[in-house]
Amino acid sequence: MTVRPKVIIPARLSQSASALRYQAVVTSRTLSQAVLSAGGEPLTVHPHAPGGRVSAKEIAERFSFADAVLLPGGGDIDPVRYGQSVSSQDVYDVDAEQDAFDLAVAQWAWSAGVPLLAVCRGLQVINVSLGGDLVQHMPTPHRHVVQDITVRSDSMLAGIVGDGVTISCYHHQQVSALGHGLQAVAHAADGTVEAVERVDGRGWFLGVQWHPEDTVQQDPAQLAVFQALISAVG
Repeated sequence: MTVRPKVIIPARLSQSASALRYQAVVTSRTLSQAVLSAGGEPLTVHPHAPGGRVSAKEIAERFSFADAVLLPGGGDIDPVRYGQSVSSQDVYDVDAEQDAFDLAVAQWAWSAGVPLLAVCRGLQVINVSLGGDLVQHMPTPHRHVVQDITVRSDSMLAGIVGDGVTISCYHHQQVSALGHGLQAVAHAADGTVEAVERVDGRGWFLGVQWHPEDTVQQDPAQLAVFQALISAVG
């Protein structure tokens, strides 16, 4: 019997969901399906950081069973987390518990060398957790944008999707200063950082600013992103 690698996906805290009467914890259906299609077992995990606090020990104890981590998209990170005050009225869906939990999971996975894929907000979480910051609102947001990007030929990402790939984007923020230990390996035509990797190569990590799950059923390159995460489990 083949045992699927267990991929934890921190849920998004939602004020409502059509199938439920109250507040909800949710995971993108297409994202979860993409992990399943790639050979993994997607496991939605509950964000728990009361008062915006959670210890590294608690995260390590809760997720010691995990084979890999997928940090998904979602609302904006509180700018306070990267040393800024809110300077744009377009900053939305900030949640202290979500921020604290996602950042703690990111730090645990990064330090432990657990295979880690970060998507959209997930990339931004990793960047902030490593001391980087963000542009709070892009002059021209990449919302409902399908575009070609250039991938650095010597990167791990190029080995997965090639030197160029068409991506589906939905974001209004972007990486500004890179966090310690990160390198940009893909850019859009306007210069937006679209993918990052680890400099030290310790543990498998890929952060993408786009949403590979959007077109995973039509584009083998997007499925390959998820397959690479599963393959990294070994």
